[in-house]
Amino acid sequence: MRVCLFNWKGPGHPASGGAEVYTREVLRRWAARGHEVTWFGAAAAGRPVEETDEDGVRLVRAGGRFGVYRAARVWYRDALARGEHFDLLVDEVNTRPFGCARWAGGVPTVALVHQVAREIWNCELPWPVAMVGRHVLEPRWLRALADVPVLTVSPSSRRSLRAYGLRRIELVPQGIDARMRPSVPREVRPTLIHVGRLSAVQQIDQLFAAFVLLRREIPTARLWLVGDGPEYARLRRAAPPGVSFHGRVPGAVRDQLLARAHALVCTSVREGWGPVVDEAAAMGTPAIGYANPGLLDSIPAAGGVLVGPDPRSLAAGLAEHLPAWAEAPSPEGWRGGAVSWDEVADAVWAACESAVPAPAADLPEYAV
Repeated sequence: MRVCLFNWKGPGHPASGGAEVYTREVLRRWAARGHEVTWFGAAAAGRPVEETDEDGVRLVRAGGRFGVYRAARVWYRDALARGEHFDLLVDEVNTRPFGCARWAGGVPTVALVHQVAREIWNCELPWPVAMVGRHVLEPRWLRALADVPVLTVSPSSRRSLRAYGLRRIELVPQGIDARMRPSVPREVRPTLIHVGRLSAVQQIDQLFAAFVLLRREIPTARLWLVGDGPEYARLRRAAPPGVSFHGRVPGAVRDQLLARAHALVCTSVREGWGPVVDEAAAMGTPAIGYANPGLLDSIPAAGGVLVGPDPRSLAAGLAEHLPAWAEAPSPEGWRGGAVSWDEVADAVWAACESAVPAPAADLPEYAV
């Protein structure tokens, strides 16, 4: 089958994140099973307009942050004129859909939506623009998907999408790489860790406020921040005593830090799922976080603790649970709600295949 996925943050784009990791893991498995896979995304500095990566996925880049949507339509029109043909289009939504179903010329289309933006508008943009985006643009964009098959990764996101009038929504799982807990000792002092891009959405200022309150109860507590982002410099200046910045680190170093800490802390305003919760669980480290969308699903699935979305509730939850976690940490990891990437690729394929009106016998076999 010939598949084309549209996501404005393609491989190598500096803004790519967890959704793009998800996409890459799925597409590389589809390509390995003999499907012809194309990923269209925005242009990225230093990256070619078109190439085929080491996994056999064809990468096409055109347009900027906002022009990528029009560039996608132009490229698709030109591709058809050149005689190219696709059996399935995947419209991966990062706030704004590409609208593939409107211009696909009858080619079956599904949408992949990890999360809606909603509160994120208020975190990322000034008030007048955020209000227009949250209450006008996003509802209009998402309502256009009302009759399109939509895939999403959590019950939280499904509820949010239903609130916008979407009807054909199917859950697909979150994935995780197989990994073992490294043989490193836990820290002697009670240690918290936050892993993620340092942006306004993560609400690190609220984490700092909770940490200051916690240190009144547990003066020896420490907090590690792992990751980089637009808030990095400001947060370094604002950090209270006991906070350390590790910056962006390789995956193996991140796992070691997670394995040495006693608890992962999550304060983001909204997630599609929150895969770092599963990554921490694999290192034997429990998660505690705000009862916000996405985290509402991933933290309980990994045996963690949800608290009210405010610093005082977080501090109280940490004061209650951190001493026990520090005194008797798990010597090994455990599974959260995520599954293997092979299972994810199978599930997404099955959901997409159901939207393609062709006999199963005419399709390439996709058995693992």
